[in-house]
Amino acid sequence: MRKLSCKFSYSKSDYYFDANFSLLPKLVDKKNAVLITDENVLMNHSTRFNGWKLIVLKSGEEHKTQETVDRLMNELIEFGADRQTTLIGVGGGVITDITGYAASIYMRGINFGFVPTSLLGMVDAAIGGKNGVDVGVYKNMVGTIRQPSFLLYDYRFLESLADSEWINGFAEIIKHACILDIAMFRMLEKTGFDKIRRSKKLVGDLVEKNVRIKTRIVQKDEFEKGDRRLLNFGHTLGHALENVYRLPHGQAISLGMTAACELSHLIFSFNDSQRVIDVLDNFGLPTDAEFDKPRIIDILKKDKKKEKQEINYVLLEKIGKGRVQKIPIRQLEKFINQL
Repeated sequence: MRKLSCKFSYSKSDYYFDANFSLLPKLVDKKNAVLITDENVLMNHSTRFNGWKLIVLKSGEEHKTQETVDRLMNELIEFGADRQTTLIGVGGGVITDITGYAASIYMRGINFGFVPTSLLGMVDAAIGGKNGVDVGVYKNMVGTIRQPSFLLYDYRFLESLADSEWINGFAEIIKHACILDIAMFRMLEKTGFDKIRRSKKLVGDLVEKNVRIKTRIVQKDEFEKGDRRLLNFGHTLGHALENVYRLPHGQAISLGMTAACELSHLIFSFNDSQRVIDVLDNFGLPTDAEFDKPRIIDILKKDKKKEKQEINYVLLEKIGKGRVQKIPIRQLEKFINQL
């Protein structure tokens, strides 16, 4: 096990890499903790929850709503949860988003931590303090930025993941490589999906590397006024597609990254779109799809990254160097209609 402590604006988070779930009682008072998970995680890992106070939510992005949080609040009240209670989200991105949000608003804020169980959760969703819920087709429209006190990484949770969930996680790993790490991009090109997945060491190294990449960005810009916007590469269009068509997150972000590469070529003469597309293809991610363009454009006009009549769009100057570019909504609309 390796421990990494990271300071943020108002708090500190401890990361426990290559740890065991059995470490959890040493991190929190078991008598005053409530674990939050979903039906899928419970089905695959039921014995791990023995002896813990537990709230089980329905699985899926469609349940990441204020209604779910309201039900969760009522269950916390029934448990007698108070300001000394710690909430622990054990699951993928939906569970960690909901847990962090609920902890941030219950009794005006209580302590919380995460045990991410998916590759996507480990390398992206659980990191950085963004917590919240969707409002209709508008993803993460309501929420908070508040850091967990700890993240416990037990890679054995990954053993029960379906192929599709591994692929989802690699979308975010590829994203980090595209915007910040050419060496990691080359490694992904060379090594490929199957070899990485079969190697516990490669998986562990990739998880830790991506956690450190995202954490460094968040430490510089916790509240997304500058550098943190780079993490939205592929997410502007991707989030709209994800919620309209109920796509898995990784698939939607892959389509968003492909479109962003094409836009990067138009604006920055970026010439490596095919390399990015090839890596996405090799990791089982889609790079082309038909969609209702007027509907998606309408959603983008209400995106939370929009400022007046411009939107902060993440493009690539080159692989390993992302850049946030303000693009007029009209120009973006024209581009999407040409896809």
